[in-house]
Amino acid sequence: MRADPIPQNAETFEPIEPMNYNTLLWQVDQGILTLTLNRPDKLNAFTVEMADELEDAFLRASRDDAVRAVVVTGSGKAFCAGMDLSVPGNVFGLDESLQPTMEDMQRRLDDPAIHRGVRDTGGRVTLSIFACTKPVIGAINGAAVGIGATMTLAMDFRLASEKARIGFVFGRLGITPEACSTWFLPRIVGLQTALEWTYSAEILDPQTAKGGGLVKSIHSPEELLPAAHALAHKFVDGKSPVGIALTRQMMYRNSAQPHPLEAHRTDSLAMFYTSIQDGKEGVQAFLEKRAPEFRSSTQNMPPFYPW
Repeated sequence: MRADPIPQNAETFEPIEPMNYNTLLWQVDQGILTLTLNRPDKLNAFTVEMADELEDAFLRASRDDAVRAVVVTGSGKAFCAGMDLSVPGNVFGLDESLQPTMEDMQRRLDDPAIHRGVRDTGGRVTLSIFACTKPVIGAINGAAVGIGATMTLAMDFRLASEKARIGFVFGRLGITPEACSTWFLPRIVGLQTALEWTYSAEILDPQTAKGGGLVKSIHSPEELLPAAHALAHKFVDGKSPVGIALTRQMMYRNSAQPHPLEAHRTDSLAMFYTSIQDGKEGVQAFLEKRAPEFRSSTQNMPPFYPW
């Protein structure tokens, strides 16, 4: 664990008290939240309860100024072995009495019946990660299959242990990819590789995942979390919280726009508001040859956000 102090401003905020999670561990140290999937006796298999808790955790991380970045890993020998297929009834938590239509998904997405009975739980999680205002790093310490693989796609970086095994195994179960992975995966590895990995439903070793662009780096099991924490500190130490939050959202949203003019609209507003907030301190610190003391908060984003 890195011992360097985080920027002075991050120490002035009181952390938000997390709820008592049943499936997660929440630990903040020097500005880095380590969020651990914690069902080790079940290989951290995914449940509806875990989905709800992950949604809540990423919302809380966005609102908590004591959290500068998030590292997600698994307890025990697995990252996440996919959906817990041992639960009774529809294992995905879906209401089989319904006959949902695309119109329902357009008009009634937040209707309780659709939210709980139709919406893909993995997608609710990845959308909460997508909306997060903090950098998110996946530290894949072992098996990551099904939702265990797709939930990492909304994270900014994926680091893998030498023992990691990653699989988009939906074809083996007769179902389709989920968790918005048909949006994320082609953007990360390209369409041809995304199709190959989902069609074949093969288990990927970390070298194959890295060669395809899914994984940034491979580490020994004991070095995985320290490497993830070091990368997180690299991104946030001495950086503006609002500047990083806007950069994350701008990269994801603008890269999917059909024309750069749309990026220009957002870039202009982001530059305007950051230049009159932390930008003033950044320029003054540069001129005075000292470390900046940024004091912005992601609880006070510019008025155009979210756009």
